[in-house]
Amino acid sequence: MLLSRIWRKSSIDQIVVYAYCDRTVKKLIEDADIFVEGFRPGVAERMGLAPDACLAINPQLVYGRMTGWGQDGPLAQAAGHDINYISLTGVLDSIGTRNGPPVAPMNLVGDFGGGALYLAFGVACALNESQKSGIGQVVDSSIVDGSAHLMTSVFGMMARNDWSRERGRNLVAGGKPWYGVYKTLDQQYISIGAVEERFYQELLERTGLNQEFDGRRDDPASWPLMAQRLETIIGSRTRDEWTQLLEGSDTCFAPVLNVDEAQSHPHIKARQVFVESHGVVQPAPAPRFSRTPTKLDLPPPSPGQHTRDILLEWGYTTQQIEMYFKNKIIA
Repeated sequence: MLLSRIWRKSSIDQIVVYAYCDRTVKKLIEDADIFVEGFRPGVAERMGLAPDACLAINPQLVYGRMTGWGQDGPLAQAAGHDINYISLTGVLDSIGTRNGPPVAPMNLVGDFGGGALYLAFGVACALNESQKSGIGQVVDSSIVDGSAHLMTSVFGMMARNDWSRERGRNLVAGGKPWYGVYKTLDQQYISIGAVEERFYQELLERTGLNQEFDGRRDDPASWPLMAQRLETIIGSRTRDEWTQLLEGSDTCFAPVLNVDEAQSHPHIKARQVFVESHGVVQPAPAPRFSRTPTKLDLPPPSPGQHTRDILLEWGYTTQQIEMYFKNKIIA
C-alpha cells in the first residue's frame, strides 16, 4: 500500500490508496470521505474492496472508479491507452488535416480530459451531495465515456447537418480559412480564429483581403482561394511581425509558441499562468478562487512518500507501521 497526500482542505482528507492489505484499507475507509481505485474491473472486488463492502463500512463514502473501457462491455478487461479510447469513440478520427491521417492530441483529450477531469468532477459532485444526504455512492468514470461526452457539441452540429464526417472540413477543425494555423516567413506559425463576422472583417482589413473576400465568409466556393491567399500573405512576414500587427486586435490572433516561449509571453507572465515551485516551473493551480486561493505548499509527492505520516495520523502505532513495512504490506 502506497499513501501520498494529495490535498487537505477544512475537515476533508483526500488520499489515493493503492491497496494490497484490505484490512488496513478498510480501517482507513471508516473515516475517509473519498476512496479512488483505478484497477481493471473486478480487481477491487477480488481484494475485498468492492463498493458494497466499502459502503457497508462507511455509508457516506464516495467511491470513485476509473477505467479506460468501463466496468462492463466486451472490452472491459482489455488493456488500452489514451489513443485507443479516443479512437473507439470517434474523437481521434475527427482531429487532423484534410486528406491527412488522424493526429493524436497527446493524451489531453482521453486521459486528462475525458478521464481524470470527469472523475474529479464526478467525485466533487458526489461529495457535495453526500454531505447533504449523509449517503455515499459510486462514481463510475471511464475514459471512453468522458471522451465521447466531450463530443456532445459535435453530435449536436451533426444533427443539424452543420458538421462534416470528413476530417479537416469543419469550423474548429481546419475546414475554414479564417480559423486555422498558418506558417510565417521565419518558418514559425500563427493562429487565426476570426469566426464572427466583425472579427472576419477586421482580419480582411488587416491582411488587405477586404475587397477580394468581403461578404464571402459563408461562401464555401471562396474558401480554397482565400486559404491560398492567406498562406501567401502570412508567409511574407515573420511571426514577430504578425504579432506586432495583430496581437490584441479583434482578428482573434495568437502566435503559436512552444512551452519555453509561452512562459515569457507578457500576458502569461502578467497572469502568472506558470509559477516556479520548489525549483520546478509548472502551471499554476487552476481555476482561481476568490475566497480560498490555491497555492503550491508542497512539491509533488513521490509514490508512498506519506505512507508513514498518514498511518500515524489515522491511529496506527509505530510498531504496527514497522511490521507492515517489514512484511512489505506497505511501501
